[in-house]
Amino acid sequence: MRIAFQGERGAFSEEAARQLAGNAAEMVPTLRFEDVFNRLRDKTVDAAVIPIENTLHGSVHENYDHLLHYNFPITGETSLRIVHNLIAPPGIELTDVKRVYSHPVALNQCLQFFLDHPEFEKVSHYDTAGSVKTVMESGMRDAAGIASAVAAEIYGAQILQRSIEDDRANFTRFFLLRRRGEESEVAAPADGIWKTSLVFTTCNQPAALFRALSAFALRDLDLTKIESRPLRGKPWEYLFYLDFVAPRHSIPAQNALRHLAEYADLLKVFGCYPRGC
Repeated sequence: MRIAFQGERGAFSEEAARQLAGNAAEMVPTLRFEDVFNRLRDKTVDAAVIPIENTLHGSVHENYDHLLHYNFPITGETSLRIVHNLIAPPGIELTDVKRVYSHPVALNQCLQFFLDHPEFEKVSHYDTAGSVKTVMESGMRDAAGIASAVAAEIYGAQILQRSIEDDRANFTRFFLLRRRGEESEVAAPADGIWKTSLVFTTCNQPAALFRALSAFALRDLDLTKIESRPLRGKPWEYLFYLDFVAPRHSIPAQNALRHLAEYADLLKVFGCYPRGC
């Protein structure tokens, strides 16, 4: 299986892809999230892994928009503990470092580290693992990157300081995507718990959202996520992305979806998949 992910080799998305598909899968790094979706559309890969939300940074809004546009079913999810490490070329000491490169989100998740080291200049980079690749390939002897331990291993770098993130409860949730009609048979989860993801819109009138959500409340379905996004082309109208705990084809879920369809101008189910760890 060939799996596309955003970032360089050693990115956190690659670690998530291996959790979802195993070490035998071939990893295909891409520059942008849109490139990940395009590779799956163009059939140059068999699957794709995207981050969808982080416990500190919030939702990856761009990927919510891509889910609606590209029409790829979600077939799995996983969560990854994000551990940021200060990584530099071999032989570099902490006192040699003047600049630290990484993705802006990673830099902002290590603010206490930079308060403790005001001598370090923060430099935004397009990718966490890519920052280590850049430092190593450029031959800089006064710079470091912030990335995963796997990135240090891949690029032959050393870890100067481990786990420099502000909050150890830093997790990112990832989706596994396949092409519609090409989903492999998804094995039933060991704990028997399924999740279903969807998007819907409602007309702009009093209590419209309350009525829509009552479809789930009346059937005791647990909502684990609800996210609103602007509806392009219709100012001040919104899409609602929602996850609930139940298999899509269970009787409560089917009744809830039929009920929701009575109020929704748009209703699209993205997928039903085993609940991730």
